[in-house]
Amino acid sequence: MQVIPAIDLLDGHCVRLHQGDYDRVTRFSDDPVAQALEWQRQGAKRLHLVDLDGARSGTPCNDGAVQAITAALAIPVQLGGGVRSAERAEQLLGWGVDRVILGTVAVENPELVRRLAGRHPGRIVVGIDANEGKVATRGWIEQSTVVATALAASFEGTGVAAIISTDIATDGTLEGPNLAALRAMAQASSLPVIASGGVGCLTDLLSLLSLEPQGVTGVIVGRALYDGRVDLAEALQAIGDQRLQDPLQLPIA
Repeated sequence: MQVIPAIDLLDGHCVRLHQGDYDRVTRFSDDPVAQALEWQRQGAKRLHLVDLDGARSGTPCNDGAVQAITAALAIPVQLGGGVRSAERAEQLLGWGVDRVILGTVAVENPELVRRLAGRHPGRIVVGIDANEGKVATRGWIEQSTVVATALAASFEGTGVAAIISTDIATDGTLEGPNLAALRAMAQASSLPVIASGGVGCLTDLLSLLSLEPQGVTGVIVGRALYDGRVDLAEALQAIGDQRLQDPLQLPIA
């Protein structure tokens, strides 16, 4: 299972929000490039970027940081937040972003997602941010009536690379992932699911392993890494490709 460190960008700084609340911001770093390089140095195989300004307003505000990070890193970068047009998605891919995450537009213009996924198979990800099973949009400011699992199922067979499933109620709380919601999402579609929200300790990461056979293939970790509650190298060893508890990795008696 892939462990993906997150960098959330707000006005050029690395921050985390509590349950998506822009009035409850914790700033962790004023140098996003240095932070991205540090996660790479610690063994990350992929980086997750979110343009929080773009998610809220629909207008990208952190392009300088995004371009600098993609230029500096050797590992792939995925980015979401305010990507609501084909032109914007194409621009990001042209800058070297490996995967573009579409959230609001997946609800408001799903055909655009299908067209982009067909044009760039394996490079378009659908971000589904849910509150009590219903999808929230526009930086979680607006609540739709769309059922999260139904939205995931609707992109089956389109070329979409994965679903990022975020439970708003647990995001930034460090109280553990919503396993029931993740299980339902994995069962709704054969697309790989990347878990997001709530990870607060190594035990939370280990709890996700029970969902791996159902299609949960990765987890995004933010605040717990910045707070030091989770050590990235330890997390990679615990649930990554060479995790110690795999029976195939154990010595033969």
